[in-house]
Amino acid sequence: MNNNKLWSADFIKICLSSFFLFFAFYTMATALSVYVTKGLGGSDTQAGLSMTVFVIAAVLLRPFAGQLMGRYGERRIVSISLLLYLLLSVAYLGVFGYAMLLLVRFLHGGTFAIATTAANTTAIGIIPEHRKGEGISYFSLFMSLAMVIGPFAGLTITTHGGFTAMLAMCALCSLLAFVLGASTKRPSTQPQAESSGQPSSPVKSKFHPRDLVERKAVPIALSGFAVAFAYSGLVTFMSVYAHEQAIDQYASYFFVCFGIMIVLPRPIVGKLLDRASEHLIVYPSIAIFAAGMLLLSQAHSPVLLLVSGAIIGLGYGALLPCYQTIAVLAVPPERRGLATATFYLLFDLGYGIGSYSLGALASHYGYSAMYVLCALIIALSSVIYFTLHHKRKRLRAASVETASAAS
Repeated sequence: MNNNKLWSADFIKICLSSFFLFFAFYTMATALSVYVTKGLGGSDTQAGLSMTVFVIAAVLLRPFAGQLMGRYGERRIVSISLLLYLLLSVAYLGVFGYAMLLLVRFLHGGTFAIATTAANTTAIGIIPEHRKGEGISYFSLFMSLAMVIGPFAGLTITTHGGFTAMLAMCALCSLLAFVLGASTKRPSTQPQAESSGQPSSPVKSKFHPRDLVERKAVPIALSGFAVAFAYSGLVTFMSVYAHEQAIDQYASYFFVCFGIMIVLPRPIVGKLLDRASEHLIVYPSIAIFAAGMLLLSQAHSPVLLLVSGAIIGLGYGALLPCYQTIAVLAVPPERRGLATATFYLLFDLGYGIGSYSLGALASHYGYSAMYVLCALIIALSSVIYFTLHHKRKRLRAASVETASAAS
């Protein structure tokens, strides 16, 4: 095996599986607000609740993903969770009311949390150790591409083919995610098993509360919580906001501009993560992200809408893989699955609380005011990052230097 090789067949398969998984998620997340308000006659708050219910289930079950992988093996959990995600994607086609939609959303959110955590952990295990930043950056690029193409496809298909066509496409993408994910093999990380030629088996350790959350990943995850809170207003209400501004025909192109600026700088961001300080990426990314959201709040014309999409994509696209890399590298290799789960646990929590809270805010004060608040929250995340990660890391480094000098 070439330990320096990044683009192995299994890495490509897990990347594509993640792409189709998130493609289905973002397609539905963007079109769902329109489905609830127009298809089911619900309110903006109910549209936000349909996303919040999904995230509540993700928050409840994601902490157990690491424990499940440890007991039953990553590959088995990837296959089972993706199969359940597929079955629930098909179940949307039989939804006949808002209450039933909430039930399916809740079950779907739980399987999504476990599937994404298991897929992330598998990908991290495949990436060579000295190329973690670059590998995670490329892996998250597939998620980002889905984030771009999914909303565009969802809004376009819903407009021209209806909600049934959109849901059928999501089910097809879930099928592809399952086939690709179930066929991915992660190299064994247990030397004894490898040397004996026997496959490594999961260790069935006793349950302990500390195995639900990785403490060392919490500081960066809290900054991710603030970012996700603000970002939820973009995905959940972008189509409704564009309709309010009478530029809804440009909503799908907003995500195209958003995606282009995520993709273009990603190779540079990945290499910087491995070769330079993460602070050089985080602070400028937060500033750019906040500026883009502020511009979006004033986007009363197609040009401003598309420009804001490009700026937001540049900031958010560099920030997310950087945060995930920080979380993963903060822990030993055997706890990286738990670190990933912890990061996305708080990310999901921010997303879910944001979807509902920002929907209620928009109902009373309008979407422009909502996006101004989002910009302020993104700016606040820099304070959280400095206080909980940057400052502590600097103090630890100073302490090590002092100890070395004393010895």
